[in-house]
Amino acid sequence: MKMPEDEIRAIVAETLAEQHRLQQDSIDAIVLKAVASVMASFGIEDDDRKEVRADFQHLRRWRKSVEQAQSYTFKAVIMVIATGLMGAVWLGVKVMLGK
Repeated sequence: MKMPEDEIRAIVAETLAEQHRLQQDSIDAIVLKAVASVMASFGIEDDDRKEVRADFQHLRRWRKSVEQAQSYTFKAVIMVIATGLMGAVWLGVKVMLGK
């Protein structure tokens, strides 16, 4: 009894797909265990996920506000330097015209 080639291909494809699903499930389980053990080594338990997320959100907001403050500080310093230079040029022009 000979099986059609299309049926053989379907069986092989189905077998390979099932093997891939099983491998993916085992990889997911291994990764989950690894991440859980790393987090546990940092003192973070599974029950603390919401608190950890809130902590990271707070840190992100803090980082963005510090970056924004640095940007404003840099702009203010540039403005002070530019104003000082313009004042020096103005005084120089005023002294030159006064002679």
